[in-house]
Formats: sequence, structure tokens, C-alpha cells
Amino acid sequence: MAAAEVAAEGSPGGLLVSHILAAVIFSAVGLAAFCASVWVISKITPFSLRKELEEDQNTAVAIIIGAMILGMSIIIAGAIHG
Repeated sequence: MAAAEVAAEGSPGGLLVSHILAAVIFSAVGLAAFCASVWVISKITPFSLRKELEEDQNTAVAIIIGAMILGMSIIIAGAIHG
């Protein structure tokens, strides 16, 4: 079994499949971490994000939340990339 895996990874097709599989796995892990961080952000804020953004149309809150999401995505991308 191990020899077949080594032979498959040595071929260009097997190497491509392993890289695609790794990309899909890292994407899934990154998206899960990103969703968890957005959920945590929404829980630690002392006010309702939906009310502030949709009903009150508070632009300042939108900018701050956008910056927090962008920062978390950069941190997660750096952690996954290595």
C-alpha cells in the first residue's frame, strides 16, 4: 500500500491530486476558522450588530466590523500558509 502511494505521488497526476486535496482541506479549515471568528466577534460586541447595521445604518460600526474581519482573515491566512 505504501509503495503504491509513493508511486502515485511521484507521478504528475498524483502530485496534482494531492495538491488539490491539500488546497481543499486548507480552504475548509480556513473557512471554519473564519466563521468561528465572525461568530465570536458578534457575541462579544455589547450591542446588536444586525440592528446597528440594518436598522440604524451605522457606517462607523460597519467600518470597524469590516476591519476586524479583514484582520482575522489575514491572521488565519498567515497561520495556514505557515
